[in-house]
Amino acid sequence: MQFLYSFLSRLAVPWAFVRLILLGFRDRSYWTDWREHLGGGWPTRVSELNACIWVHAVSLGEVTAAAPLVVALRTRYPGIPLYVTTATPTGRLRGQTLFGNEVVMRYLPYDTPGAVARFLRNLKPQLGIILETELWPNLYRECRRRRVPLLLASARVSEKSVKRYQRVEGLFKALFATNVLVAAQTHEDAQRFESLGVAKDRVQVVGNVKFDMTVSDAMHSRGQALRALYRGPSVVRPTWIAGSTHAGEEEQVLAAHLNVRAVLPNALLLLAPRHPQRFAAVAELLARRNIAFIRRSSAAAPGLETAVVLVDTVGELMPLYAAADIAFVGGSLVPVGGHNLLEPIAWGLPVITGPAHFNNAQIAKMLFIQGALLEVPDSVQLAHALTELFADPIRARRLGVAGLQVIEANRGSVARLMALIEPWVAIPPVVQA
Repeated sequence: MQFLYSFLSRLAVPWAFVRLILLGFRDRSYWTDWREHLGGGWPTRVSELNACIWVHAVSLGEVTAAAPLVVALRTRYPGIPLYVTTATPTGRLRGQTLFGNEVVMRYLPYDTPGAVARFLRNLKPQLGIILETELWPNLYRECRRRRVPLLLASARVSEKSVKRYQRVEGLFKALFATNVLVAAQTHEDAQRFESLGVAKDRVQVVGNVKFDMTVSDAMHSRGQALRALYRGPSVVRPTWIAGSTHAGEEEQVLAAHLNVRAVLPNALLLLAPRHPQRFAAVAELLARRNIAFIRRSSAAAPGLETAVVLVDTVGELMPLYAAADIAFVGGSLVPVGGHNLLEPIAWGLPVITGPAHFNNAQIAKMLFIQGALLEVPDSVQLAHALTELFADPIRARRLGVAGLQVIEANRGSVARLMALIEPWVAIPPVVQA
């Protein structure tokens, strides 16, 4: 099974590069650092005095979620190099924005034997930390061969995924060797990993690192500046944001916004598509529907005639939430699975989601139980929920406070992860001058 998987993974590489070429016509960042996808692209001298810690977060959302853990690692182990890998240009850019020169950002290589061997030979990690669920047979196998311990942090796996993995049990059961420790989000996730072959003594429930997110002073100042820019100094505008929207969802969001503006003519929408390569298509959609809009990249303030601000920048969604009164989290009116519900909640906003929030099922459940989240099935009900919340600021505030209480009640995952990490990390000696 391993041989067949490796053979097929090698065959897939040319098609993966064709995909990068095609995506690059819309977003040139896909055409950079190609050698990293094959485990190369290292500087001439890559050896470090102290073996590094390596964190993998697959895309933009996971990189954002990993921020509290990365900060904790930099604080606890300042003398150890920290590398963060991702699989997308937006994830890489988000990491560079969040962490600056504190970490080295790279792409995780494709899962072929040669690529992962080159990657690990140059990286030389003393520990790998993989966020959520990234199960790559060749990568795990090579880590086992090189005796690199792996921690699956904030790990989750759905019942549907378990059934899919069990169809190739011989391949995935071999992943969970003695060098792998699973730090699951919930007891249900822990049980599912055990059903995949993880020994019970190597599974612990630590919670979700997303709950450990905080709004820094710098982020708060930036958010307030954006709020002042888009709300205006004289005219109070009912403002809502649709974050991380997808194809087929913008149409529904805009239909809802037009219904809101029929009741509240000054209402403003901050529309943030999930993927940069779709910015132009969404701009064309707005123009085609004769909706007055400005681009976020222009840094201009909206006039009273402006109905929509198209967020055509990357890495600004979190502070932009602060500019709104209400947040809708995208990927949920289309069958994508929904995105991070906690980012707008961290600002104390009332939050609305569509029915397809299965990527955040446990978080959504907690929020629903505490009355901190509204679900709508379509654009009509989205408009209805928005107009009701704009008309009832006390209820909106109550929703926001309930969300903050859920976050506070579930903090602590990073501290539990750091306790698991501690025995594996060799702290470098202090060099005396």
